[in-house]
Amino acid sequence: MTLIKTKYNRRSFLQASTAAGGGMVLGFSWLASCQPSAEQVKAMPKEWFDINAFLKIGDNGIVTIMSPNPEIGQNVKTAMPMIVAEELDVNWKDVIVEQAGLDTKGFTRQLAGGSQSIRQGWEGLRMAGATARHMLVQAASEQLGVPASELTTESGVIKHEGSGETLGYGEVANAAGGLEVPEEVMLKDPKDFKIIGSSQMNVDGEKIATGQPLFGLDTTRDGMLIAMIEHPPAFGMKLKSIDDSAAKALPGIRDVFTINTQPEGIELQWSDNNVFPELVVVVGETTWQTMKAKKALKVEWEADGSLESTDDHEARLASLLSEPADEAARKDGDPDAAFANAAQIVEKTYSAPFLAHNTMEPMNFFADVSGDKAELIGPIQTPEFLQKTVAALLDIPLDNVSIMMTRMGGGFGRRLYGHFGSEAALISKQVQAPVKLVYTREDDMTQGTYRPAYRVTYRAALDADNNLIGFHVRGAGTHGSPVFANRFPAGAVDNYLAENHTKDSKISTGAWRAPRSNFIAGAEQAFLDEVAEAAGKDPIEFRLELFDRAIANPVGENNDYEAERYAGVLRLVKEKCNWGQDTPGVYRGVSAYFCHNSYVAQVVDVVMEDDRPKVKKVWCAVDCGIVINPGSARNQVEGGIVDGIGHAMYSSMTFKDGQPEKANFDKYRLIRHSEAPEEIETFFVDNGIDPTGLGEPSLPPIVAALSNALSQATGERLYHQPFVQEEALLG
Repeated sequence: MTLIKTKYNRRSFLQASTAAGGGMVLGFSWLASCQPSAEQVKAMPKEWFDINAFLKIGDNGIVTIMSPNPEIGQNVKTAMPMIVAEELDVNWKDVIVEQAGLDTKGFTRQLAGGSQSIRQGWEGLRMAGATARHMLVQAASEQLGVPASELTTESGVIKHEGSGETLGYGEVANAAGGLEVPEEVMLKDPKDFKIIGSSQMNVDGEKIATGQPLFGLDTTRDGMLIAMIEHPPAFGMKLKSIDDSAAKALPGIRDVFTINTQPEGIELQWSDNNVFPELVVVVGETTWQTMKAKKALKVEWEADGSLESTDDHEARLASLLSEPADEAARKDGDPDAAFANAAQIVEKTYSAPFLAHNTMEPMNFFADVSGDKAELIGPIQTPEFLQKTVAALLDIPLDNVSIMMTRMGGGFGRRLYGHFGSEAALISKQVQAPVKLVYTREDDMTQGTYRPAYRVTYRAALDADNNLIGFHVRGAGTHGSPVFANRFPAGAVDNYLAENHTKDSKISTGAWRAPRSNFIAGAEQAFLDEVAEAAGKDPIEFRLELFDRAIANPVGENNDYEAERYAGVLRLVKEKCNWGQDTPGVYRGVSAYFCHNSYVAQVVDVVMEDDRPKVKKVWCAVDCGIVINPGSARNQVEGGIVDGIGHAMYSSMTFKDGQPEKANFDKYRLIRHSEAPEEIETFFVDNGIDPTGLGEPSLPPIVAALSNALSQATGERLYHQPFVQEEALLG
């Protein structure tokens, strides 16, 4: 068991009080969990609904946990309350949730990004549950007149073994609320977990399956109007003139006007990532009327400087890789000497295109601005930053901007950038009515905030005994390099050099599931396969040799990864897939990568059907520490694998004179059901380490595992995504 303090630096993380109507209210700042059913809501005291940022225990024994974190499909609304319920020692069926709105005073890190929700909430969530349990036991001790040390808890019931007397949590919750929060509490030993480690259904599952309102697009309000926007057709263009006469003449259209989301003098947040701040807005009574009016607009745009094309991007990235960086991101040993003395040098270049996010639910937001107050509702990963921007744009106090998060139909990083929320607020202020802004698929796909285009060149130096003695990586990308200088194989090679280059662009880019890792992992792990081949070594054994070096005698002190855990997932996947046991007609590729504090190794089995590759099976080993909800965890892993395969094989965003050439799914290729792996088998390392990230780490390594398998199947290596355009796969 672990003893944990509830107070640090004279600041208490927990405060207790008695709720109106009875029961204990324990406030804390890290929670997110599940949604109440109608039956459960009826059973709760009405007075409790007005409390935010609290764990509530009613006099009926029901436990409610407020959910501050945005839910984008990573299932934190189920996993987080499981952590609290575990330490609280309640029955899982007695736990419900209320979604909290933005509350910067009551919560911390109301953000969905970086696969950090569970990792950063782990200790605080456990502490909240354990502290509540401690106080309930203390209250029961006083009521029963027995020492607290003689009391035990299970499923929301406190029991005195000596007398056999029992009390439900609800019976002592009111008294517990009057007690002081303890200085420290004891956490459970992980071996005693009952809820953590068990598979629980998504708490919103029934509502999602039956189409009940959960998402931003479901938002409705009396008197609400529908708004749509028109942005420039090309990056590098701006508005010149508008003829809106035909649009305004259509039935149901209330207004057509322009807005500017980035006026001079406004302090913008990092999340205000939008190269189209000046927009044409159409407001109507219904979605269909507004769409028709938008199509009737006659808008003239003009170029504001040069217009970029895909050929220009590729040429510039290639040119950057031919130039040495001004300063090395990392340099160990003497790379120049290693390459000068090498018996063999392997050099390869890899590239990947821009990618759109393509969330199932396009961007949307509700806003009702009245006087100096603004109410916003919608799907956003960064509500706190949106609040700051809206307050600045409307010139109203920050506390007068309320934001309620809805469940999101996909995020993948796209909803980190909340310009659509700011747009909705400005539109509502202009028309003096509640408004729901809705992007069409074309608006969304052509707006920008893409995954950047990348290019990287690797070089490896081998000595006469086929040992890796030098390694050099030079990466270039739009608005940033993809290279992580301190990740593997840094630390495993005596002579190592990492260099970065950046290409500016008018095309806006942003985080896309597993930023940077989503490209560099595939390039790095594909290259290591080629180096292993040149050295005449098995690709897994070659990697394990490097890990052995990093374990026994690591180079440098700033290596991001733990070599033992990294090697561990590789050994596990090797064992589970029976690596080395050849099956006729089955071609295998392997990959392993560390990102978001977690380790993943994968093996892909590919067969050829009608001269086309087919992914039969993926074997996946994951070390993400303690797994809260195994069923949900497997879903996340499988989703990342399918997502990674699909985008690496088929997807790209291209440009001609600044204009995106793909505006909908008729041209933008995504993976189809028949192209997904027939089977995915996932194995989690059971090491008892505190949990780390899981929403993103399974995507990056699958790109290389796939390309390595495809190279075995076709006899040709693949260097440029999407792979379907590579000559080896064109048939």
